[in-house]
Amino acid sequence: MSDDPPDPARLPDDVAALAEDLDRVGGAGYRVDAVAALLGPVADAALHREQPVPARRAVAAALAQGDPLAALVAPLVLGAAVPEADLARALPRCGVDGAARLGLVRRTDDGLVAPLVELRPYAAVDARGPADWWVASDLGEMAVPGPLRTDHVLGIGGASTTLARATVRGEVGRALDLGTGCGVQALHLRRHAREVVATDVSSRALRLAALTLALDDAAPDLGGSPGGDPSAAGRRAPVDLRRGSLLEPVAGEEFDLVVSNPPFVITPRDAGVPAYDYRDGGAVGDALVQHLVEHVGDVLAPGGTAQLLGNWEHREGEPWRERVGAWLDASGLDGWVVQREVLDPAAYAETWVRDGGQPPGPAFDALVGAWLDDLAARRVEAVGLGMVVLRRPRTGAGGRLRRLEEVAGPAAGPLGAHVADVLAAADLLADLDDAGLASRRLRVADDVTEERHARPGAEHPEVVLLRQGSGFGRVVRVGTAVAGVVGACDGELPLGALVGAVAALLERPAEEVAAEVLPAVRGLVGDGLLVVDDEGVAP
Repeated sequence: MSDDPPDPARLPDDVAALAEDLDRVGGAGYRVDAVAALLGPVADAALHREQPVPARRAVAAALAQGDPLAALVAPLVLGAAVPEADLARALPRCGVDGAARLGLVRRTDDGLVAPLVELRPYAAVDARGPADWWVASDLGEMAVPGPLRTDHVLGIGGASTTLARATVRGEVGRALDLGTGCGVQALHLRRHAREVVATDVSSRALRLAALTLALDDAAPDLGGSPGGDPSAAGRRAPVDLRRGSLLEPVAGEEFDLVVSNPPFVITPRDAGVPAYDYRDGGAVGDALVQHLVEHVGDVLAPGGTAQLLGNWEHREGEPWRERVGAWLDASGLDGWVVQREVLDPAAYAETWVRDGGQPPGPAFDALVGAWLDDLAARRVEAVGLGMVVLRRPRTGAGGRLRRLEEVAGPAAGPLGAHVADVLAAADLLADLDDAGLASRRLRVADDVTEERHARPGAEHPEVVLLRQGSGFGRVVRVGTAVAGVVGACDGELPLGALVGAVAALLERPAEEVAAEVLPAVRGLVGDGLLVVDDEGVAP
């Protein structure tokens, strides 16, 4: 018999009562800032490092003082049982009975109430403004010693927030969250799409996502409506939850935006290695990510965009750009791949064995060995981790954008607007030859600064760096001619005139300076450090 959580659609009164309690508990509500204040900076920072001891001590002290917020944090964040009376005071409308009916808790034989799932507050800011949500998932390693269950539903992690921050948030008609898990991407999508479909292979994930979305429906409006229409405040797009693998549940349909944090982990297909629904798609190597890249275009509407996370193998004698580039070519779409990190086989194996909750010991070592054997069988020298952006052109075939690059280090901020700018710049540059580019007015993006480095006493700098303050935080080294042109890009004069002026100052032929500057400017526009004036072509 399935032990999946109950369907919240059958318990609307309990959902509404729970949302009201969560909104009001302790005066500030069950929200990220309130929980952080309860824990204090030391315990809160430790909890983000997966170290719960300081948080447990802080919550125990608050519980002793009768703090109702602590009675929620203890079971729903830390996975600890609490006296029934304490939880009842924290949930005066829903009550312990309502929380039990919703599958959040169970009563124990010693008068305590123990958690069955996590329910954490989540705060985010996207193009639609700030939002606060409550996200349901399975209990994590802090509450479940030993390996996790194979149908474990992961809560909000680094990959989830990375994808959410990178997603383009323009208004769209239909959006797809492929592999929704706890439902966090669907929460974001319903703020700027008129219709959302969310799929998962796991029935347990769909039940927990349903609770996440039901609480969002029942919560007070926190701004950000589909289409950005102020008159539609409080409206949230409907989300259609469907069970099935990859693109099967939406075959024959079209979407304007697809986002996916898929089960991309490269896991040995060995009977002794557990496969987790949330991370292991059942394919050999990186074949699942390859399949998505090559086939997600089947469900993209003209002009539609797909954004997904993935891992790919670096195989001996086969550069990763060639392997993944072949996937882009097979897709027939515009494609942009950003590799953010590279792990050697041992580091990759250790990461995912730990992720499954396996403690150190012989079983841990055996799993690491299985991973190493599997990777070695395909001559894998390393594994890349990163992001893929795909787009179906409105007319004709793809090919306006084919970009595979490595950008290490943390991003400088939310990436969604930057991704949109890069796609728009690719379209613009594809339609501009050198003469067309020279006729346009450009300006330096607002977030770009310049650094000059010189030897002590030197009259001129030896190194000039352009530093991007947002997006991927790129740092571009430029020569004297390019630096001079960029410094003059204020939107007043066409690029060709600036090139001529710099050439005269440097006493160099204009054609020579143009040959140096124009390709560099294309790169700077493509990366978002320079912005082409939309007013049109200079006379």
